[in-house]
Amino acid sequence: MKFRTLGRTGIDVSEIGYGAWGIGGVQWTGSDDMQAHRSLNLAIDHGLNFIDTALAYGDGHSEKLVGEVVRARKERIYMATKIPPMNRQWPAPDVPLEQVFTYDYIIECTEKSLTNLGIETIDLQQLHVWHDNWTGESQWIDALNKLREQGKVRFFGISINDYQPWNALRVLRQGHIDAVQVIYNIFEQAPEQELFTLCRELNIGVIARVPFDEGGLTGAINPETVFPETDFRAWFFRGDRKEQVFNRVERLKMLLGAEAESLAELALRYTLSNDAVSTVIPGMRKPDHVTRNISYSDGRRLSQGLLSRLKQFAWDRSGEW
Repeated sequence: MKFRTLGRTGIDVSEIGYGAWGIGGVQWTGSDDMQAHRSLNLAIDHGLNFIDTALAYGDGHSEKLVGEVVRARKERIYMATKIPPMNRQWPAPDVPLEQVFTYDYIIECTEKSLTNLGIETIDLQQLHVWHDNWTGESQWIDALNKLREQGKVRFFGISINDYQPWNALRVLRQGHIDAVQVIYNIFEQAPEQELFTLCRELNIGVIARVPFDEGGLTGAINPETVFPETDFRAWFFRGDRKEQVFNRVERLKMLLGAEAESLAELALRYTLSNDAVSTVIPGMRKPDHVTRNISYSDGRRLSQGLLSRLKQFAWDRSGEW
């Protein structure tokens, strides 16, 4: 496993982290607690030291699973979690901050996460949505500073709205945020523009999420794929999205070869090839996912030639959500 520094936090994190949404058991079919334990432990066995979860993942169930595993290990594992919006709206609409993150609510959610994880200090606490119009508000800043003073949180971050990498530039310049989490993959290349440039300038850590585009970039989605209505992917691949993904991926397969033998390898190596990325957090509910994904943390990066060819697969979906 290779490691990178998470921006100005100074923490050296595994460049492949663990995305723990899928093990929360809600909105994802096929979740299994025993399998989640095996997957988490196997990942740590292979050197993974960064796990990203959230209070909203299974109403705390994901946090509890992560906490159980980490507390039983001797290794130093860095844990990140997130505070859900009060109005439970993802992505965040342009509404007053009082509807989303109040001082008391931020404190309350952090206390719940500490209890679920079974720890005294959260390494990285994140706001699970963000709108840059809240930048000048004081409630969220006062709450985060209080938590830091109490030793309950070390560093702070935000999880940027889906397909809105521009919607965090003001707050990053303000100086209170140590890390950002953003969708970044072969289809979603927009963060490479203003966001990554600013993160390099300010030494802000970048956590890249959804590297496989919820399974689309692994080749697992075709026009006949069906998900239960309660599964998040039934919404994500709504309308003609499955056909669109399938057609793009069929063209993408033509780029497989010596640099990447599979779609999953190509997708993960693409994300890791950007030096602005501190860590990427694929969901790994099964042990074979762990073994496969971690095997790509070998220091090899895609060539500039292949990266240039992948530019044609950028897909602007910002207006669809």
